[in-house]
Amino acid sequence: MESYEPERLSVAQLAAMKRSLTSGRGALTRRSLLRASGMGALALGGMATLGACGIPPAKRADAGAASDDHSAQEKEVTFSNWTEYMDVSEDEKGRPTLEAFTRRTGIRVKYTEDINDNVEFFGKIKPQLAAGQNTGRDLICVTDWLAARIIRLGWAQKLDASNLPHAFANVSAQFRTPDWDPGRAYSYPWTGIPTVIAYNVKATGGRKVDSVTQLLDDPKLKGRVSFLSEMRDTIGMTLLDQGKDPGKFTDAEFDGAIGRLQKAVDKKQIRRFTGNDYTADLSKGDIAACVGWAGDIIQLRADNPDIEFAIPAAGYITSSDNLLVPAQARHKTNAEKLIDYYYEPPVAARLAAYINYVCPVDGVRDELAKIDESMASNTLILPDKEMAAKSRSFRSLSTEEETAYEEKFAKLIGA
Repeated sequence: MESYEPERLSVAQLAAMKRSLTSGRGALTRRSLLRASGMGALALGGMATLGACGIPPAKRADAGAASDDHSAQEKEVTFSNWTEYMDVSEDEKGRPTLEAFTRRTGIRVKYTEDINDNVEFFGKIKPQLAAGQNTGRDLICVTDWLAARIIRLGWAQKLDASNLPHAFANVSAQFRTPDWDPGRAYSYPWTGIPTVIAYNVKATGGRKVDSVTQLLDDPKLKGRVSFLSEMRDTIGMTLLDQGKDPGKFTDAEFDGAIGRLQKAVDKKQIRRFTGNDYTADLSKGDIAACVGWAGDIIQLRADNPDIEFAIPAAGYITSSDNLLVPAQARHKTNAEKLIDYYYEPPVAARLAAYINYVCPVDGVRDELAKIDESMASNTLILPDKEMAAKSRSFRSLSTEEETAYEEKFAKLIGA
């Protein structure tokens, strides 16, 4: 094994990861974001492991080398995914889309729900990737910032476009060219995760709340506003409100967003910064309006007709969970066939109907309407053209930037 000097995570980075794992996205199951999950201890253990052994600062020259592809001889593929991120049958004993893939192709899918959070999972597979060894997985699903890191380190295999005709043709425009994988050479999105404004119409007296400016300045909302404790979501939404591009911002623009939020903290406009625990306060009306995750809002609206959402005219932040083939994976072609299968609109519709996240596949609306008309018209699952045009991604950060930004954000939120 080639040795390297690990890059230690800063105190600020570790604190941000802890927030994410205990109350942010890392603490949430993928289908129902309101369910309490028991993954916190496991996730924090993984975070400690990652912090102890560090993250390599640069890719190894041979780390991304593909292993011999045994797909033709071995009709199988091993797929690691998040919990509750795949459709199941009514009796909960089968996985219909995976089973249909096997019947069509003869490729058996070993499907495991062994991703509880990005940090813990990366800590699990990093030693093998760093050593140039097979992780035992042919396909993994990780959030954009970790996908970017794995690609940058040379630990993901470049995909063969000839095996991905549906994926290449049908990936939605808003997901087609992330700055960390332009043209989707190494990855394809599994789902999108929008950050939007949510409000309780009963708590606002029937008024609509549809901008970050309103959250920060409206005196009628004073003390009843919350923002997220995830830096990329809160800062990204604030940058957009200030007319800045979260995909291209400078240090000075980041500081401007911090300053804007700090003023609202100082005048007690913002009640608190939260993880997913804002949902209970919003439903009760203790929080009148907030920045929140679309997956939460879909679930809240199903139970509480007073919950509404708005897409700011300035735009909104979308992150994504993404499929990658790890370096040295044994069945790359089979993995590519599985990726492409989920970009066929009828298959994508069946998946979207179950998991209720933004579907990254064009041409799904009519297929989803056959399953559930209300889902097909829900822009939190299938953004219309106007909504998709407002979607923005938070740009990739260098290690130095992430450390500096997380330190400033931690000071802002009192973490």
